[in-house]
Amino acid sequence: MQSRGNRFLLLILTVLVGSAALVVPASGQQSSGKQVLTASDYAHAEKFLSRTTNGLVYRSGVRPNWLPDERFWYRVPTADGSEFVLVNPTTGTRAAAFDHGRLAVALSEATGEDHDGTALPFSGLEFAYDGGTIFVTSGGRDWACSIGNYRCSPDRRPADTGPTRVEVASPDGNQIAFIRDHNLWVREVSSGEERQTTRDGILDYAYATDNAGWKASDRPIVKWSPDSKRIYTFQQDQRGVGEMFLTDTRVGHPNLKAWKYPLPGDSIITMVERVVIDIDHGAVIRLQMQPDQHRSTTCDDIACGRSWDDVQWSPDSSEVAFVSTSRDHRETYLRLANAETGAVRTVLHESVATFFEAGTGGVNWRYLPNSNEVIWFSQRDDWGHLYLYDLESGELKHQITSGEGNVARLLRVDEENRLLYFTGVGFEADRDPYFQHLYRIGFDGTGMTLLSPEDANHSITASPSGEWFVDSYSTPATPPVAVLRGTDGAEVVRLEEADISDLLASGWQPPVPFTVKGRDGTTDLYGLMFQPTHLDVNKKYPIINSIYPGPQAGSVGGRSFSAARGDAQAIAELGFIVIKLDGMGTPWRSKSFHETYYADMGDNTLPDQVTGMRQLAERHPWIDIDRAGIWGHSGGGYATTGAMFHYPDFFKVGVSQAGNHDNRVYEDDWGEKWQGLLVRDPDRGTNYDSQANQNFAANLKGKLLLAHGTMDDNVPFYSTLLVVDALIAANKDFDLVLLPNRTHGFGNEPYMMRRRWDYFVEHLLGAEPPDDYEFAQPASRRPR
Repeated sequence: MQSRGNRFLLLILTVLVGSAALVVPASGQQSSGKQVLTASDYAHAEKFLSRTTNGLVYRSGVRPNWLPDERFWYRVPTADGSEFVLVNPTTGTRAAAFDHGRLAVALSEATGEDHDGTALPFSGLEFAYDGGTIFVTSGGRDWACSIGNYRCSPDRRPADTGPTRVEVASPDGNQIAFIRDHNLWVREVSSGEERQTTRDGILDYAYATDNAGWKASDRPIVKWSPDSKRIYTFQQDQRGVGEMFLTDTRVGHPNLKAWKYPLPGDSIITMVERVVIDIDHGAVIRLQMQPDQHRSTTCDDIACGRSWDDVQWSPDSSEVAFVSTSRDHRETYLRLANAETGAVRTVLHESVATFFEAGTGGVNWRYLPNSNEVIWFSQRDDWGHLYLYDLESGELKHQITSGEGNVARLLRVDEENRLLYFTGVGFEADRDPYFQHLYRIGFDGTGMTLLSPEDANHSITASPSGEWFVDSYSTPATPPVAVLRGTDGAEVVRLEEADISDLLASGWQPPVPFTVKGRDGTTDLYGLMFQPTHLDVNKKYPIINSIYPGPQAGSVGGRSFSAARGDAQAIAELGFIVIKLDGMGTPWRSKSFHETYYADMGDNTLPDQVTGMRQLAERHPWIDIDRAGIWGHSGGGYATTGAMFHYPDFFKVGVSQAGNHDNRVYEDDWGEKWQGLLVRDPDRGTNYDSQANQNFAANLKGKLLLAHGTMDDNVPFYSTLLVVDALIAANKDFDLVLLPNRTHGFGNEPYMMRRRWDYFVEHLLGAEPPDDYEFAQPASRRPR
């Protein structure tokens, strides 16, 4: 980041408005007849937030930690605390990882503090290779504990010189890559010796950096070769790229934050020059090609999360395969580079009319030099399928998967037996098309087999060898069961069955899945409905839409069990019906479904939301469709404001948080992928005008609360101020909350949540909220 002088005027205003209240029958009434909600009502609703409900789900959340011999351990919550479990797939056995009570005694003797076996003072552990010792951190110190005689002593191993959060270790674990002064360095683990591998990195032209647009990290973006002798990375060119500016709120002079943030339509954007670094010889080999766009095939960043799956090395470390994607995401090239010479050749190319993606659940192409083949993912037949190509000629051999349904995540390629293992959606008729299942299929496209038969959403984790799969399956209404499966899908051992008895005893109820027709009158859309636990079918309830329109995700989110999905059920407890609906234009369905509103981002699935809400009201007379509200955060904030402007007679109340209201002031990759490249016409404006909320502010009729954090480095708060300025120009009443020094994730802060609840209670329910309600502090221990 760099500091540059900049002067700008920030106008902060709060507009307080009043409107006639809608009255509904209620037990708590003022003398005027207006319903009154008390602090007790809010406290009751608060019990349905995740910090309470999650603590009432036991024996859930199996996350395997694999050991070198393919055994794994995991930790699960119990009614009394937590438990560590060790599983041996080969023998099909599951047992406590150690005697929890004896280890607690041993730790108590070593630390001088009292410990309980159900609440051991650590959440992670490390097993010695012989399995007789575990290493834990407790009380700020590292301990080695024998699980033979249960004695704990200070860990005498050499200090850990492994990678930190901003470093990347080589496959052999002997070297660590990190960034210093715009260059890439390597540290030898054994000696601590540091070597500088590049020397020409400078500000805005640095190696392995990942700080374009909303993404900023000091962790290098690198791909080590299998032999740990080379690194594939890039030199990122941000020279001349436009900047974003924010200032904090403080007494005295504010601090200026300035960073590179390319926007749609900018003539200069972030580019990458791909290189291979020879560690042993200190050489930097530049690939013989033009600089690439800072793009990925799955997300709005060159590397998604902590992986960089658009790059794959050959097993002998001589070549590296990678994907280049055009600025508008319509052109994609699979290329192969010689690691010694930097020579590059294009293996295959795919061109699409809208946007190319290599998978919804992750990157699904695979480079297979041993068989001189490539597995490629494409949606060319309207579904996400796998295709087999010849690596040398780039010619298509044949399609592997086919039919209605999408390959979600290619988990394992068994080259020896010519088999593929993957998760997929939509292949099973008469099931929720968002439910993921595990499948196996031959390279030749034959023998497709369902390996996870239960009618549920399956969350699959493969072992390092791919010989075992941990499968946790559930639905939004049914708790998870976790099992270990082999490559034939057979259950090797049942790991856990979640216990929600205490959750049910607390009064919790699951959301109600529903299906409605989309805007076209024929396409099935899926959602969840949250009803008050005290639902009275003889009353009328306002309906609130909790929206996230995508296009990269949807309102519902994952289809696995969740005791709380934000504050949806909590708001319902205040006297509302709350829904989440995945409209057309969101992923996981067909390609045509996903691109429904391509180049028209202002659509925001709103036609589907409105028609879906009307259908629900026709089915359920206790829904009052004349009192419809909507709220969302980020893309959901964008959609909320759009709903209030484009459907002013339908939506009466909206709470819009951190919205990217005009994607011309949001990072380039996002807008240009979903809206297309910005085109200016001197007579007709631009192709981005229809997606800009401020252009429709004059349509507002209902009550709108806008909220934004003033240090939001994902969606800068100027986006909301554009809407504010337009509302003022149109002489419209609205409410505004600016949260000083907050970044993007303020949505569930107690103050914001309380204001959100209050806003719907007052303006949609027509009731009076309690004065200045304060949420209880999160409990330090699991609630009982």
